[in-house]
Amino acid sequence: MEKAIQLKVRKDLDARQQHTVLKLKGSLISKGYTEIIHIVDQDEEFHINTFETSSEKRNEVQEYIAAFINQENLADTITLK
Repeated sequence: MEKAIQLKVRKDLDARQQHTVLKLKGSLISKGYTEIIHIVDQDEEFHINTFETSSEKRNEVQEYIAAFINQENLADTITLK
């Protein structure tokens, strides 16, 4: 069964933050956690990035994302929903 994971991403990012967010998305795809990430506007401040992953990988993906956010100091930029 597929499970959706959502990331709330701030829109007003500097170049480093933009690069790091793209790095996270690319690594989610390259590690096989998902094949595509959907992006929709939430409001004027945030995008919502949604992707499907398997039930078996859900906790692993969430842990990976949380560690990435912490390691790259993106707590003010990305929120795992």
